[in-house]
Amino acid sequence: MLKRLSRRYETQTMLESLANRRHETPFQILIATMLSARTRDEVTSAVSDALFSVYSTPKTLARAPLVKIKALIKPINFYKGKAKRIREVARIIHENYADTVPKTMRELDSLPGVGPKIAGCVCVYAFGLPQIPVDTHVHRISNRLHWVKTKTPEQTQIALEKIIPRKHWLIVNELFVTHGQQTCLPRNPRCCECVIAEYCPSNKCRF
Repeated sequence: MLKRLSRRYETQTMLESLANRRHETPFQILIATMLSARTRDEVTSAVSDALFSVYSTPKTLARAPLVKIKALIKPINFYKGKAKRIREVARIIHENYADTVPKTMRELDSLPGVGPKIAGCVCVYAFGLPQIPVDTHVHRISNRLHWVKTKTPEQTQIALEKIIPRKHWLIVNELFVTHGQQTCLPRNPRCCECVIAEYCPSNKCRF
């Protein structure tokens, strides 16, 4: 199934996309991922660009007035709480890590407002380290395929790590997010257009 999805969504293009994202600094990827929660991608991108044009490093963001951070990120959802968290994360990275974003899941997960999903995304998209970040798409599709039977993304991540070979971890999030956005939609999934429908127990298309 992963091979079919890889062919459908051109894995090589995705890997190039991951490499391009790593042209951004790990700190910018971390903060942008924190801002992205419950916010559309295009809004997150615009807000992140505006924020980093003024405060692009842990040191500058840690010392930024909260009112200015809020003004820059106001278009995103829950901007007030996120403003406080990203400034606190910037302060910790500046003071405790000498402006260098940590690379381990444990250290990333310990930062305020950074859970397993964000930590995994930073490992994958900032450092190219194999992890399986689980968002709503990965959680939904994994359960529809009956690969897992879980109630939370955290449970899904643990379960997927047990059944998917580590060599495939790097691309799982990107594949499932794309599949979830284009085909395996939250409502009214396009089963008759799905390249893995014949293997899916939740398939609603009659061949």
